[in-house]
Amino acid sequence: MGGMTTPPGPRSVKISDDERGAWTSDRPRANRPPRPRDISVRSRILRPADRLRYSPGSLLVIVSASAAERDRFAKRVIEDKGAIFSLDKVRALLAGRVPEADVEDRARQLLDAAVAKRLEAGESVVLLAEGVHPEAREVMVRMAAAAERPRHLILLEIPRDQVPEEDRATINELRRALDAGELGQEGFQTVLRLGGAAVSELKRIVFRPPPRED
Repeated sequence: MGGMTTPPGPRSVKISDDERGAWTSDRPRANRPPRPRDISVRSRILRPADRLRYSPGSLLVIVSASAAERDRFAKRVIEDKGAIFSLDKVRALLAGRVPEADVEDRARQLLDAAVAKRLEAGESVVLLAEGVHPEAREVMVRMAAAAERPRHLILLEIPRDQVPEEDRATINELRRALDAGELGQEGFQTVLRLGGAAVSELKRIVFRPPPRED
């Protein structure tokens, strides 16, 4: 994974590419499911720029307390629109095609399968996270880790008085963990918090290798 560069003029960022418990006996514990794989990494905090470059085949998770702002942002800045995935998108595709009671489970199954297929093929994925809780992104991050793909997160801020009351504590904790460099514990190698004027200043997010130096 390459470093972040800030040349004069327009700024550009280049982003390149078992846990054990306290059980003291050597005997296996009966009826205990295996512990999840430890996917923690060292996390690097990026600074806002007008253009972001991620390695091809990366997973980029966009988190926001506003689904509408999240969707508008992704539509505006993501160059490869085919890489964008969300539960809302899959639900809309299933509406009227499967019984309403089955839409939620079926949507999650299809989303998981589509993202897994792209990651295993080395193709980029932009996940518009459902809500702001860690559980909404954990499955995809673990998929990307299993496929040995880079993992990145962008927290898209909205005015604090517009954050739903039920999400405020979670957003505050996410913001604190991001600023402290603690989201590496979730498996994210880079993180970026975007708010205010920095949101509109970001013009494009691309998944391309760094330009060749002749």
